[in-house]
Amino acid sequence: MAQVPQTFFDALAVRAWCGHALGALGRAREEIDAINVYPVADGDTGTNLYLTVESATGAVEAVFAGYELGEEVPTLADAAHAMAHGALIGARGNSGTILAQLLRGMAQVLTEGEATHIDGEGLRLALRHAAASARQAVAHPVEGTVLSVAAAAAAAADGSGGDCGTVARAAYEGACRALAATPGQLAVLERAGVVDAGGRGLVAVLGALVEAFTGETPAPFDGRAAGAGQVHARVDPVSDARADTCAEAAAGPAFEVVYLLEAEEAAVDRLRTRLDALGDSLVVVGGDGLWNVHVHVDDAGAAVEAGVEAGRPHRIRITHFGAEDAHAGGERTPRERVQRAVVAVVPGEGLAALYGESGATVVLARPGEPPASGELVDALRRAHAREVVLLPNDADLRHTAAAAAEQARAEGIRVALIPTRSAVQGIAALAVHQPDRRFDEDVVQMTSAAGATRYAEVVVAERQSWTMAGICQAGDVLGLVDGDVVVIGSDVTATAETVLDRMLQAGGELVTLVLGDQAPEGVADRLRARVREAYLAVDTVVYDGGRQGAPLLIGVE
Repeated sequence: MAQVPQTFFDALAVRAWCGHALGALGRAREEIDAINVYPVADGDTGTNLYLTVESATGAVEAVFAGYELGEEVPTLADAAHAMAHGALIGARGNSGTILAQLLRGMAQVLTEGEATHIDGEGLRLALRHAAASARQAVAHPVEGTVLSVAAAAAAAADGSGGDCGTVARAAYEGACRALAATPGQLAVLERAGVVDAGGRGLVAVLGALVEAFTGETPAPFDGRAAGAGQVHARVDPVSDARADTCAEAAAGPAFEVVYLLEAEEAAVDRLRTRLDALGDSLVVVGGDGLWNVHVHVDDAGAAVEAGVEAGRPHRIRITHFGAEDAHAGGERTPRERVQRAVVAVVPGEGLAALYGESGATVVLARPGEPPASGELVDALRRAHAREVVLLPNDADLRHTAAAAAEQARAEGIRVALIPTRSAVQGIAALAVHQPDRRFDEDVVQMTSAAGATRYAEVVVAERQSWTMAGICQAGDVLGLVDGDVVVIGSDVTATAETVLDRMLQAGGELVTLVLGDQAPEGVADRLRARVREAYLAVDTVVYDGGRQGAPLLIGVE
C-alpha cells in the first residue's frame, strides 16, 4: 500500500523507515546470505542485518506504544535514539555492527536540539556523519565494503538538493553505483563474481529510506547497471569462483567474539588497541557508556578478558568458525551447514572460552541475568548445523531451554536437549561428544556422561535463610551438592574440602574444579593435594571460570 510522501524527517518517518527496511531485508536476506564471501564467508550477512534492523524496529515500536493512549507522538529525538539503541544492543555480525554505527551516526544528527523534524539539508548532514562514524569504528577500513557504499551514498546526497525524498533517492543511487564497483576494489569479490554483501544490505536499507519519504519502491539494484560486467547480486553460493577462492585460502582466526560492554571511553580506546593485536575484523561501536564489540580471534578467552578489564561485558557470544573455514588476508572460505554442533550456556568468561575452544557455540549467563529463550534460539541458529545438542547447564533454565529447542525444531533444526544442571556436567558431556557418530548415539553418550557427574558449588550466602543443613546467616559459606545445601561454614577452602570429601565417599575417577574470580588463593592446590593424599587413582583438573558468581564449582565423575 503506497505511503503518503514525507517532505521532512520526523518520528513517523523514522518509524516508516525501520518498517520498510525490515521488510526489504527480509525479502533480500537469502540473496545477501548467498553472496557473503568477505570478511567471513559463513553465509549469514543477510540474516545478521535483518536481526539488527529487527531490534531497531522493535525499539522504535516500543516508544510509539507508550504514546498510544494519548494524541501525541514521540519526538524525533525519542524515535531516533530508540532506533540507534535498538540496533546497538541487537547488532549481529560484522556488517550488522557497522550498520548499527551508521544508524547511531544518523541519530546523533537527528537528536541535536529540540527540532521536531529535519529537512533535506539535515538529512545530507546525517548521512555524511553516519558514513564518517562507521569508518572510524572499524580498526582497519577496507575499500570495496559497506564502508565504501556508505561513503558514496553520503557523497551523492551532498551533491543533491531538494527535500528529504530527493536526497534519499540520490543517496540510494550513489550507493547502487558504489556497490556495483565493489568487485573491482576487493579481489575476493571479483574472484567469486559477487558484490559486497554488507553493501548490498545497505542498499536495501537506503531503498527503504526512499520508500519512507516518497511512498515509492525504487528500482532494484542491478549489478550490471554501472558497468559491473558479469557481476550479479544473486549467485550460487557454491560456484566455481568460490571454489577457487577456497583453494587459495589458509587457516586464520578460529572464533568470532561479540559482546556488549559497559565502559568509559578511555577504557574502550585501550580495549581497541589490545583487541587489534589479538585478531582481525575488529569493530567497536556505540558510546555514552554502552558499546558493541566484535572481533575475530584465535584466543577467545583473551578477547573476553580484555573486555572484563575495560568494564562490564555481557551478552557475550563466542562462535567457533570451524576447521572448514579458511582465511587469507581477511578472506574466509564458505562454510557449509555442518552436520552437528553443541550450544551451551555457561556462567563465566573463563568457561565461555573453554567451551568455545572445544567447538561449542556459547551463551554467557551472568549471575541474576539468565538468558531468555530468544537468545538460546539465536545461538541454535548461529551454530549453523543440521543437528544441535543443547546444554543449559542450569536446572532453572530447563523450561527456557525447552521452549528454545521447540522453536528451533519448528525451523527445521534437529535439537536434543540434555538436562545438564551445572557447567561441570556440561564439561563431562562435551568431553565425550563425537560428531561423526550417529546423533542418537552421541546424545545418549553425552547424557550418560553428564548424569554420571555429581556437581557441587561453594557460594557465600547473601542473607539469612533456612537450608537443609540449618539456618545460615549473610556472609556464611555454603556448600551445595546436587543443588542442596549440605555444609554451612565460615571459610571457602575448608567448606570446599568438606564438600569434596562427601562427594568422593561415593567414589569417583575425576574431579573437576572451576575457580571463580572470588576464589581464595591456594584453594585449588589445597584441594588437589587433598585428593592426591586421600583418594588413590583419582585425577584432578582445574579451570579458570572468571566472574561466574560462585567462588568454586566442583564436579566428580
